[in-house]
Amino acid sequence: MVIKQLSVFIENRKGSLKRVTEALKDRNINIASFSLADTSEYGMLRMIVSNPEEGRKVLKEEGFSAMLTDVIAVKIAQKPGTLYEVLKCLFEAGISVEYMYTLATVGKDTSIIMKLSDLEAALKLLMTCGYEVFTDEEAYDVNNSVDK
Repeated sequence: MVIKQLSVFIENRKGSLKRVTEALKDRNINIASFSLADTSEYGMLRMIVSNPEEGRKVLKEEGFSAMLTDVIAVKIAQKPGTLYEVLKCLFEAGISVEYMYTLATVGKDTSIIMKLSDLEAALKLLMTCGYEVFTDEEAYDVNNSVDK
């Protein structure tokens, strides 16, 4: 299933990241996972949050450039070679990885957020290759997923 990732451009200034997290906290929006990449002038904060639509709205109200991006979350076993096998499956089908980061470790498994060149084809392919993907509800509430 495709899930929504909240992406935010942040000026590389003291307090910018605090303002983003404070705005989400004040609206009771949980950050389930995040990745932050920066340059000398700005950063790109990518997050899986409990309410992506509301998160985008809140951050836009606070003056941030925020957008939603479609991604998938793939569950993989926590053992050598599993990431390689996922990437091999995608590569052999001609699907490119634009970026990825870890969602959470659940028991003996890890989950990775992936932005791919063709999400719908990737979803079908990954399931055919025996991988499970998170639903949006599971991804937005990692604590709930851990309890299952």
